[in-house]
Amino acid sequence: MYDQHRSTDGNSLQRDPSYSSAAMLAKPAERGSNDRIRQLLKHFGLRTSLIRLKVIDALLSAAQDNRRLGVRGVHSYLLELGIPLSFLSVREVLKRLCSEGVVQLNADKSYSLHADAAATLQQQDNASQAADLDT
Repeated sequence: MYDQHRSTDGNSLQRDPSYSSAAMLAKPAERGSNDRIRQLLKHFGLRTSLIRLKVIDALLSAAQDNRRLGVRGVHSYLLELGIPLSFLSVREVLKRLCSEGVVQLNADKSYSLHADAAATLQQQDNASQAADLDT
């Protein structure tokens, strides 16, 4: 993936710990959210990938704050979190998630979770709460 901010001196990005996928997933607060998103992707028959997790997490976070994000908004949000994904990668993931019915493109060119995907997440949350009450 092309990163316009990367130096061209031949130094690898792997030397910077903020660029490793393990560092991106190491945040314990996100683990529960990632599990929800993993189950959502599985429900729709999609493989889990870091970029899908992060894009859906960005849309969920924006929805909680009553904001709407377009491709640029999702990309900017991810860059602010220190997640180095290209604009094109974000756009392609959003297109794929739209074609699979996980995400929808709104009339104002913003993206949001599709109603079916939101219902699936709600069912997961309800099942999780019921399991917590049983223990």
